[in-house]
Amino acid sequence: MPGTGRRGQGGRGPLADVTVVALEQAVSAPMCTRTLADLGARVIKVENPRGGDFARHYDDVVGGLGAHFVWANRGKESVTLDLKTEPGLDLLHRLLGRADVLVSNLTPGTTARLGVAPGDLAARHPGVIGVEIDGYGPGGPLSHKRAYDLLVQAESGACSITGHPGAPAKPGPPVADTTTGLYAALSIVALLYEGRGSGLDGERGPGLDGARGAGCDPAPSVAVSLFDTMTELMGYALTYTRHSGLEPDPLGMSSPAVAPYGAYRTADGQTVVLGTTNDREWQRLATELIQRPDLAADDRFRTNTGRCAHRELLDKEIAVWCARHDLSTVQDRADRAGIGNSRYNTPSYVNAHPQLAARDRWRGVATPAGEIPALLPPPVISGYEARMGAVPGLGEHTESVLGELGLSAGEIAALREAGVIGGAPEVRGPA
Repeated sequence: MPGTGRRGQGGRGPLADVTVVALEQAVSAPMCTRTLADLGARVIKVENPRGGDFARHYDDVVGGLGAHFVWANRGKESVTLDLKTEPGLDLLHRLLGRADVLVSNLTPGTTARLGVAPGDLAARHPGVIGVEIDGYGPGGPLSHKRAYDLLVQAESGACSITGHPGAPAKPGPPVADTTTGLYAALSIVALLYEGRGSGLDGERGPGLDGARGAGCDPAPSVAVSLFDTMTELMGYALTYTRHSGLEPDPLGMSSPAVAPYGAYRTADGQTVVLGTTNDREWQRLATELIQRPDLAADDRFRTNTGRCAHRELLDKEIAVWCARHDLSTVQDRADRAGIGNSRYNTPSYVNAHPQLAARDRWRGVATPAGEIPALLPPPVISGYEARMGAVPGLGEHTESVLGELGLSAGEIAALREAGVIGGAPEVRGPA
């Protein structure tokens, strides 16, 4: 069964015997496969020879590379194949014949046209777990539509509860993309754990040295849509509205579920965020932090329901107290009172955040533009550190991967001449 007996072997990672082929763009599928790569899987990213993953070029702030791309694509090998040609498609199938997982987030219908949709995999590559990430899932009136993070956040209602009344906003991080990628990765790990479909025996390494799953039952397939993911994340709001009949208003840096819970300016021009989640915390905030026992005794604020109904009044009183004290004083007193608090930060501060530095959370990652700092993935697994592999240049690994498939230098040169695998790969910059 995949994963058995591999823990801690030379730092290879729990997925070291898993090979993933990725037909991916943008963020959702790349985050899925980057997560697998961090856990040791070999990820072969198949890109169009003419430009590759379009996220490579969203911007050029990382030494000419796109910030989205370097974030979501470390630890992968880039192979360029023109899948509109018969030789390119044949090489894709040769890769799949020795892989365990195919992850894709191409436009609806593309995998079927390429002959790698779940039914095709079951017939031709039964040992491959097929994972398709799309916008809205098959079989509905929106299934044909293109779907980007903002579009799905709007369609799912997430924008309506973000921002302020009359001024809705998109949540800052690409929540639909990233969470969909993580759900896909979780599904893959679950199926590998179950041992169905991969045909792995725990002995083969992460090369392309043998067919996977020959003679086994077809592997399961996985379909994850951005819309299904975002409606899952909207669970509280959907449940509240279904049972109350009320549409929750966006509350900026607050929560519709609890009060007081928000951001307040301090005397030194900073912003502190204070939160309470139950009646006992409210009593401590009122009596010990802002020293207002009259508010603690007020029946209007005795329950969370009452405090939410009178949110504006409470926010005003807390804001008055915070405005008389600097940030360090507010946070020190809040800590002593057992009240949750944080500082409102921008990315510049977080890049140098002392919590990240003290816990040694940054690592160097190689890119075509040179080494850059990158955060370790969130899970801290005892005895294992994530494999923070390099961000690949476009087509950087084409020759080595095709060589593993048995192609000679002459055959590879002929494919390049025909435009099947693109021109010379990008050259990696200095480390």
